[in-house]
Amino acid sequence: MISMDNAQEGIHRQLSDDQWRQRLDANTYRICRQGGTEVAFSGCYWDTKTAGSYHCACCNALLFDSTAKFDSGTGWPSFHSPAATAQLSTHSDTSASMLREELRCATCDAHLGHIFGDGPPPTGQRYCINSAALQLIPATGSAGS
Repeated sequence: MISMDNAQEGIHRQLSDDQWRQRLDANTYRICRQGGTEVAFSGCYWDTKTAGSYHCACCNALLFDSTAKFDSGTGWPSFHSPAATAQLSTHSDTSASMLREELRCATCDAHLGHIFGDGPPPTGQRYCINSAALQLIPATGSAGS
């Protein structure tokens, strides 16, 4: 995972495939740079209750807050809303013989997961995200599981 400040954000869109391969572990690379999906219930964040903020595993951009996380029963971390909509971009995804809305990090273009219209209030949306695409920054003094 990459730690960086705001001044470095712009360079991440310009990294080559080889540079991403060198910076990320194999699983994170497969998911974030090649559009892969982790097996349900296998990621480290699908059931975590730790308070904090979820950032992009590739560029550290803020994506979600733990207060928007809910148990969707799907085996992937799910959120009803992003922390900052400007950090996400959406794209049509017709892979897997279905039409879905893919979510990517707007800063570095990493594949994060998909958005579905079956989430809870207040948005009715389910942002279904691969754990490997996230980095949890625990809130100060947070004790979670």
